[in-house]
Amino acid sequence: MTAFIQAHADWVVPAALLLSFLKSLAFVSLVVPSTFVVAIIIALVDMGNVPIWPVWLAVAIGAALGDWVSYVLGDVLKERVHHYWPFTRHPELIPRGERFFHRWGVMSVVLCRFFSPLRATVPLLCGIFEMEKWHFQIANWASAFLWAAVVLGIGEGVLKVFG
Repeated sequence: MTAFIQAHADWVVPAALLLSFLKSLAFVSLVVPSTFVVAIIIALVDMGNVPIWPVWLAVAIGAALGDWVSYVLGDVLKERVHHYWPFTRHPELIPRGERFFHRWGVMSVVLCRFFSPLRATVPLLCGIFEMEKWHFQIANWASAFLWAAVVLGIGEGVLKVFG
């Protein structure tokens, strides 16, 4: 596996972008644990001997794009979102996310990026409740770069300690 990754190290950055995008996408992010995704990305960086900076950019861009798509889905689906999985099976996700959204406003975008239980619903709710697009995008992109730096930094630190 290590030899394969080293031979195809050019794919680590696009893979990091795709994994980060999927991890941030509404609905998908409920199924794909972010800790697992970050662990995979860190392992790819380490095995492929890839510099961390392009991976950081890819992870941040993927996360911001995933939340952006989630926002657009919320804007398009509005109240119909209740009829889609996982909300049909877990209807409490929407009121819980809505309380968080109304309490924290634009900061909910930043905070949810760091708290997995709300990760999947807040960007969607921002679209549903018509948060100003520019407010959402500023919080989305700024928090994506911050989040990517924090999780990759923690991952690198753990790898150095235990790797």
